[in-house]
Amino acid sequence: MGLRRRNGQWFYRFRLRGRDYCGTTGLDAEDSNRSAAEAVEAARRAEASTRRLKVAARKVVSVSPGFADAADVFLDWCRDVEYRAKPRTAERIATSFATLKEFWGAAPVREIDGAAIERYKAMRIQVHQVRDVTVRHDLHALSVFLRYGRKQGWVTGDPMVDVKIPSDRDAVREHVVTAEEEAAYFAAAAELHGRYVKSFPGAQPNLADLARLMLEQGARPEELLAVRKLHYDGRGTLLIAGGKTRAARRTLYLTETSRAILDRRVELAGPWLFPSDRNPGCHLTKLQGSHDRACIEAGVSFVLYDLRHTFATRKIEEGVPAGVVAAILGHSGLRTIGRYVHPTAEAQRVAMEKAGRKAG
Repeated sequence: MGLRRRNGQWFYRFRLRGRDYCGTTGLDAEDSNRSAAEAVEAARRAEASTRRLKVAARKVVSVSPGFADAADVFLDWCRDVEYRAKPRTAERIATSFATLKEFWGAAPVREIDGAAIERYKAMRIQVHQVRDVTVRHDLHALSVFLRYGRKQGWVTGDPMVDVKIPSDRDAVREHVVTAEEEAAYFAAAAELHGRYVKSFPGAQPNLADLARLMLEQGARPEELLAVRKLHYDGRGTLLIAGGKTRAARRTLYLTETSRAILDRRVELAGPWLFPSDRNPGCHLTKLQGSHDRACIEAGVSFVLYDLRHTFATRKIEEGVPAGVVAAILGHSGLRTIGRYVHPTAEAQRVAMEKAGRKAG
């Protein structure tokens, strides 16, 4: 995907919602023309996105369409219009909508009311056993959808008006995974993978590998999923080449466990360490569904990002200086690290015992 030289000209090729688009930019395949060719590719991508939005909107013609059909139009709008400069926000909304679409299905959008939303909340908390932060994300995504739906004439009023959304204080991610939770989680992930390979022989334990790397290295899940093979030197370092800040672009010094995982994954086909089975040539972008299933089967409740918090907390408790932990995490300073480090009660007790012995 991207630009390529063909017959002396720059050609573009990209995939959008499962469909491939390709053609010539009309520019000679010279390095001096690359920027202009990239601009042509971006324009063709925008045109294709606009056409898809118009086609999808024509399908949703009823006064109050089915939720799943309306959600598809909404998600295209989020990705290509409203949050085109914030792709992670669009991805977060799309993640929430995987469950929202499953819950409401083809039910008309007009049937969404406060009672139905409360039933959704109960299902997420009691059946899926998700944390407040996940419920908060889902309800905020639904709120954006309903505002969009009012503009389209799909829904009237505000069904969210009497719905309580977990506050920032309630929803903050402050969970440090215990040793018992860790063991149960990885056992469940292994069992799920065992079932999966019966249908897809040769499939990799993606969830277990990603989770273990997060615990070993403290990296963000999206950073690890987007790593290319060429970023792993095979001798103990891994380059995180992307990131929204200079500090986020860093080199990770790998543990033996991490090296063993990457040594195995580097043998996979393609340029990625976490290649996508469904989209050949692309990398995995999320494993939230697999993570949720593993948590349910293990009887634990934490978000995938809590593994990064757990790494940071464990390193601080081992005596690693806070500045070093911040650098490993990809933070530019110490101000942010307080949100990631949550010393356990046992660590606090041991610290006070040591302080008492010194005073004596």
